[in-house]
Amino acid sequence: MNFAIIGCGRIAQRHAEHIAKIGTLVAVCDTVEEKAKALGEKYGANTYTDSKELLANEKSIQVVSICSPNGLHAEHTIQSLRAGFHVLCEKPMALSVQDCGEMIKEAEKANRRLFVVKQNRFNPPVAAVKKLIDDGRLGKIYSAQLSCFWNRNNEYYANSWKGTLALDGGTLYTQFSHFVDLLYWLVGDVKDVKAYIQNYHHEGIIEFEDTGVATLQFYNGAIGTINYSVNSYDKNMEGSLTLFGEKGTVKIGGQYLNELEYQSIEGYEIKDLPPGNPPNNYGKYFGSMSNHDKVYKNVIEVLQDGGVIATNGFEGLKTVEIIDKIYSAAGRG
Repeated sequence: MNFAIIGCGRIAQRHAEHIAKIGTLVAVCDTVEEKAKALGEKYGANTYTDSKELLANEKSIQVVSICSPNGLHAEHTIQSLRAGFHVLCEKPMALSVQDCGEMIKEAEKANRRLFVVKQNRFNPPVAAVKKLIDDGRLGKIYSAQLSCFWNRNNEYYANSWKGTLALDGGTLYTQFSHFVDLLYWLVGDVKDVKAYIQNYHHEGIIEFEDTGVATLQFYNGAIGTINYSVNSYDKNMEGSLTLFGEKGTVKIGGQYLNELEYQSIEGYEIKDLPPGNPPNNYGKYFGSMSNHDKVYKNVIEVLQDGGVIATNGFEGLKTVEIIDKIYSAAGRG
């Protein structure tokens, strides 16, 4: 299959690497010409600085991967769908529920697939716990605790769209939307939220919070908490999710939800988990687990073999909706 990439920043390098293994990267686009040229030359792809020009000229592609800043995901996705292409959109799907809805509507109008990157669903302990829940081995889920403690220093935000409300959107969108997605995937949809947010260490550097606490009530009756910060001193500390159920308790931990740290389950034990992929390495900091190979495998399975989509547009919208509820509850309009 033939692919194009819009947005040639750090995560685009990961996308290009996996596209090259399963298909052909035909074209790339970035408003910074040097970035587009560097990626295009590496993979023999045509380069553009205008996404509309790419979409008008490159008729051999089937899928457009959206790797642009968060605040441009909706615009670039809708452009690509209207041009007749399937779309794989990086997280977060968009920065508003309304934009997510418009993206889904455009996909339906164009009769094209809209994939959303949620690669942490493929982490071995996460997949194992999801199966536990689906098989009923934990019984009713009573409560959940999500902890997201990472480091993002001033250098991370320097000379970048990151840290701006318009293009970044907030710490929950850029750093921790994967974690919020797993709460939705494993526990369920959120009915009500109470929340507090503060910017302690990044005043004058970012336009939103660097720390937050939220309490959640789920539609199924479960309750939960989210504690998050990018103020972990010097380096990432952990990303963990603990579930308390009628028939068991499990904790997925490590820095990136990549380790099964605790389990006590009625009549059952999770054994022989395969090793997960390493986290995305961006030089001076690390991101979430690098499971983009599995994301692209799913794209091929769905489009060529009639497979089941791993994360669809509705699920991407739900993550944004929960984040929006948290920010609204904290008083951020």
